[in-house]
Amino acid sequence: MNTHIPDETKPVIAILTTSDKVRHFNGNRNNFRDIIRTGKELGFLVYVVTVRDLKLEERMVNGYVPSSSGRIWYSIPVPLPQIIYNRIPTREDEEKPAVVRKIAQCLEHPGIKLYNPYFFNKWSLFEWLKGSYATSKHVPKTRRLRSANTLIAMLNNHTSLYLKPENGKAGKGIMRLKYRADTTLPYRLQIQSGKKNVTYKAASVERLWARIGKEKGSSRYIVQQAIELATHRGRPFDLRVLLQKNGRGGWAMTGIGARLAGARSITTHVPRGGSIEEPSTMLESTFGTERAASILKSVPTTALLIARQIERASDSMLGEMSMDLGVDENGGLWFFEANSRPMKFDEPAIRKLSLERIFQYGQHLARHIK
Repeated sequence: MNTHIPDETKPVIAILTTSDKVRHFNGNRNNFRDIIRTGKELGFLVYVVTVRDLKLEERMVNGYVPSSSGRIWYSIPVPLPQIIYNRIPTREDEEKPAVVRKIAQCLEHPGIKLYNPYFFNKWSLFEWLKGSYATSKHVPKTRRLRSANTLIAMLNNHTSLYLKPENGKAGKGIMRLKYRADTTLPYRLQIQSGKKNVTYKAASVERLWARIGKEKGSSRYIVQQAIELATHRGRPFDLRVLLQKNGRGGWAMTGIGARLAGARSITTHVPRGGSIEEPSTMLESTFGTERAASILKSVPTTALLIARQIERASDSMLGEMSMDLGVDENGGLWFFEANSRPMKFDEPAIRKLSLERIFQYGQHLARHIK
């Protein structure tokens, strides 16, 4: 028997996703199970709902909950939610007209609070952060990649660049370009594929540009100054930060992890061969104990500053984001990426707090429903 009786003073929370003909709904089921389990323990009614089943004019809707073993998902009638935790899984899904319409209706609904309405676009993020003096100094020089001339202009100031898709995820499609004047093939383009990367060498910008065009296809790209990152045993690492709003509705640091680049990877993403590490261990190997501690202490301040600026400039209601911050060889912090639908953190303490914060913030939002 289920002994968790929902507390009627607490808001009903729905995890929003898209429907699937075979599996009923899309998204990370393990994550959804953890969220629902945590919600129940805290006295909340929480379920998964699809865009199609979320009928805003009805009092009851169809929601999905897992069986006690977690292996089977049941569809049951549940009350319309007051809080919607948006987990639409992909940009392609988010851009579908039915999804666009439903998100817009939720945002206008007087009895519902939906947060993190949209995925972030890389170019927009850098533009937003350049808009504030306090955050602009943490942003690498970035331009939209429109032509070979953009590359030439950037290479005049930086011998190494990153080329990144504006709407990429998990390091997919990232390329690194290095220029070495002293060789017959001065342009070296590293293309990431799986856990390895392929290096293409070119004698001229024209040849280089043709190859980049082949790689990026019709995707929009940005080009960015490459920051020389601090390394651990010869491999670069960066910090992965999770920020969420707390029960008072303010941004708070949920946790900091570190990701070490794979042996042959140009990024630190775990699917590309990167590994999960302890931030202090990574920093101490480069900077020593005292300096590492002071760098680590500056991370929350910087990350919170950035999160507030992103929220202000995006003009959206946000409740959480993950962020990739690089540490350069001098201990300076650089912003690389933010995600409005963070992947789950595997570090147990961070994971536990991240689940609880979803409900603390949900409770806070519910107080502001008229």
